[in-house]
Amino acid sequence: MPKAPMDAADIEADDAADRKVVEQEQDEIKDFVKGLSADDIKSGNWFTKLAAHAMNSYTKKVDWQYFQDRYAGVPADAIVDQRTKMAARYAALEGGLSAGAYTATVAATIGSLGGASPATVPAAVATMMVDVAYITRLQLHLAYDIAVLYRVPLDLSDPDDLWKLIRVAFTIKSGEAVREGVTKAVPALVRPVIKRFFSGEVLTAAKTLPVVGKHLLQRNVIKIGIPLVGVPLAVLLNRYTTLLAGRHAQAVFRNEARVIEVAEGMTKRSRHPQLMLWVAWLVIRANNKIADDEALLMRHLVRLVRERHQVVDDQLAQLVDIDPAEVWERVEAESGDLSDILDAADRVATVDGAPDAREKAVISELRERCLRV
Repeated sequence: MPKAPMDAADIEADDAADRKVVEQEQDEIKDFVKGLSADDIKSGNWFTKLAAHAMNSYTKKVDWQYFQDRYAGVPADAIVDQRTKMAARYAALEGGLSAGAYTATVAATIGSLGGASPATVPAAVATMMVDVAYITRLQLHLAYDIAVLYRVPLDLSDPDDLWKLIRVAFTIKSGEAVREGVTKAVPALVRPVIKRFFSGEVLTAAKTLPVVGKHLLQRNVIKIGIPLVGVPLAVLLNRYTTLLAGRHAQAVFRNEARVIEVAEGMTKRSRHPQLMLWVAWLVIRANNKIADDEALLMRHLVRLVRERHQVVDDQLAQLVDIDPAEVWERVEAESGDLSDILDAADRVATVDGAPDAREKAVISELRERCLRV
């Protein structure tokens, strides 16, 4: 009996501590929002500025060692789960705090950013943008944390890596999964509105940061555009979009970590690193299709062979169509045990699932040729 009140007190203390953290982070975001112009918001350029603001200092502080110091010996999956739940909790708290300030005037003003009287525009914009920017930064940080925890290399000065993080953080690629996941999480009353948002062009955003900014702003308008459900919807939508973002990031980066692990194992075991690259590419191109996991594997194989064996094959890099006869000549030019090449071929064929008939045929011929060497 004495334990229950203590547990309740602990929960209340935790909630108060989390709320304090959220309020402090909101204050940081308010300072950022003060520096935005109406044009930044209308054009979507606020997102470009926020991405730089949110990630520059964060990436210098947060690396794999950062998490090891805080979660020594804990597997990455467990840390990712805790970070996702914590981010979702913060998102829900922030949604409640922000939604409490929303009014009909705010909702009416955001739509046009200038259609209401000039006196109401600044307050409306600030209220909305603090919420938008907070959740945006939170989900960017969460996705980056998950990449770091799975030791997936991201160089955010590289536009491709930056866009990859943005796609993952806001689940831009997997539209149907996002829409269905969110609509199941919110009250039936607002599901039609959510479905209208999570459809069409919002999920085919171009590779331009301002376009992403516009879509993120549209998403948040939903939370204040429905009478009587603004606060609970803001809490639910913030919480579940953040949970969904975390789970999506975990699925993407955990899979990439798996592929990197396969590439590292192949590179470490290989006694014929240059030949391994040619054989790997031959197996991948056997069915005239390149699965995402196969492309990812090849990218990391090339990187690891360069880093660990100092092998750079310009001929392979410039290749358009691979000729099996050339690969077989390379195999026959080797002597000794080629079991590492056979093992590599098997791993390439199964990286994206069970091998198909054409991949099996290539591996079968490779086996015969390796045995003759």
